[in-house]
Formats: sequence, C-alpha cells, structure tokens
Amino acid sequence: MSERVPVLRIGDILLVSIQVDLEDQTVLDLQEDLAEQIVARAARGVVIDITAVEIVDSFVGRMLATIASISRLLDAETVVVGMRPAVAITLVELGLSLGCVRTALDLEKGLALLRRSATGAELP
Repeated sequence: MSERVPVLRIGDILLVSIQVDLEDQTVLDLQEDLAEQIVARAARGVVIDITAVEIVDSFVGRMLATIASISRLLDAETVVVGMRPAVAITLVELGLSLGCVRTALDLEKGLALLRRSATGAELP
C-alpha cells in the first residue's frame, strides 16, 4: 500500500508538500485526493512543493502536468514550487517542458504568484 500525500488548506489555497518517494500509485492517489479536495473546499489555488523530490521520471513529470490540467478544469490554478536544478534538467532531458505548469522557486513566491493572479495583477 502506498503512502498518501497530505493535502493541507491555507485559506482558499491547497498545499501539497511531497516528502515521500513518488511511486506511481502515490502520484495517482495524489491526483485523485487533490481533485476531491479542490471541489470539497472550493479551492482557487494549489501549491505543490517538491523541494524534497530529488529525482523524477517521465510518469511523475506527466502527472504534474495532468494535476495542473485537472485543477484548471476545476477552476483552480496550480503552481509547482521548490524544483531542484537536477529535477528541472531531468524533465527537460525527458522532453517534458511542463509548459502548462506554473513554477516558482519557493513556497513564498508560489503563494505570492497565486495572490497576484487572484487580484488580477499583471503576472511576469
């Protein structure tokens, strides 16, 4: 049985801090849990903190993009924060640009990005 990733709420933003190894089933469970929480809590934003993630494969990369797409369909924006340089390099080498996934260097910048977006401020 895979370990579930907790989904925390900060106002109308959901925070997912991935602190476990991302096995395929863990990522699928996260996708389902997050979609349910977005609807149940009427979340307008999702921050996925991958600071602790050291390696990714193509499945995990595609699932981050899928999670962002699902969130957008449920009227919530997604920002992935804390990506390590090695993870970014691996994703590019795998051909996964994650073009639809917004990123920020850290949690603070990710939350600020969602706040600016919510107020209609111009994004960089």
